[in-house]
Amino acid sequence: MRALTFQGIKDVACTEAPDPTLEQPTDAIVRVELSAICGSDLHVYRGAEAGLDPGTVLGHEFAGEVLEVGSAVEGIAPGDRVVAPFSTSCGACPACERGLSSRCEVGQLFGWVEGGQGLHGGQAELVRVPLAGTSLVKVKDGRDPAALFAGDVMSTGMYLAALGGVGPGDRVAVIGCGPVGLMAVVAALDMGAAEVFALDLLEDRLELARSFGATPVQASDPAQLPAAVDASLEAVGSPSSTRLAFELLRPGGTLAAAGVHVEPQLAFSPGEAYDKNLTYRAGRSPARSLLEPALELAARSGVDRIVSHRIPLAEAAHGYRIFDGRLDGATKVLLEP
Repeated sequence: MRALTFQGIKDVACTEAPDPTLEQPTDAIVRVELSAICGSDLHVYRGAEAGLDPGTVLGHEFAGEVLEVGSAVEGIAPGDRVVAPFSTSCGACPACERGLSSRCEVGQLFGWVEGGQGLHGGQAELVRVPLAGTSLVKVKDGRDPAALFAGDVMSTGMYLAALGGVGPGDRVAVIGCGPVGLMAVVAALDMGAAEVFALDLLEDRLELARSFGATPVQASDPAQLPAAVDASLEAVGSPSSTRLAFELLRPGGTLAAAGVHVEPQLAFSPGEAYDKNLTYRAGRSPARSLLEPALELAARSGVDRIVSHRIPLAEAAHGYRIFDGRLDGATKVLLEP
């Protein structure tokens, strides 16, 4: 099969890779109809997260058609169109039972193989899905961007808003208007926020945020910054974004982080958190636990407007370059095998 593989820092290539096969009775093989490049893929691409084996098939956002299932798979059959969350989960361990499927005791993240161990990803023609019966969710159309987004960016945006404790009447700041930040805008408004301020440096992304109902704020202009918000939803993953999110909060507010952070310490001190009576919450979205409501919210919110590029899988390396450099108005790059 053709697959987008990691070769090294800033080096990915569409190459021939072995077709996946059923390895466990709980596996399924999915023919990918649509996949996407995620902002967290760029952490590996840029070398901010290390350890990935060269030759690893990248990607954790995909949807498609089930081709084959193992003997123990229930609820999913060949011919079904499905979407996958970015990690597998068993549905039965203590973490899954608490709704924290992203911390499943036997779950694996798609697109991460290190030291020969792990799970290849979905930026490919075919992908093996372990724990298929409890990980995959049926959809009407495996080529629908809204269905694809439910498996990651929409469920992550929803989780970010939930971590922020967003409720009716709240004033909310979303830091970063990439795909997750834009989905957090959608989720916060759906949860009853009175006003959502969307902060970014790129005007095209601010216009997208406006189209979803947010008040766009140029983050480089101090005069535009809102004050005393109830919740700051940080969707960038940098010290500067954390600091800004902290400074916008009212006393007793909540700072929620979905951005992947690799710095060794927070951008505010314990004393500053104490003086503001800050609540800080962070973590990986339990995408499978949220997938059904994420599908519903994505379907009625017009989220396909965030798609800036649809390109063939064979040109995926170019897709990474434009997404990494925010070139040509890149917001969300979809890959079509």
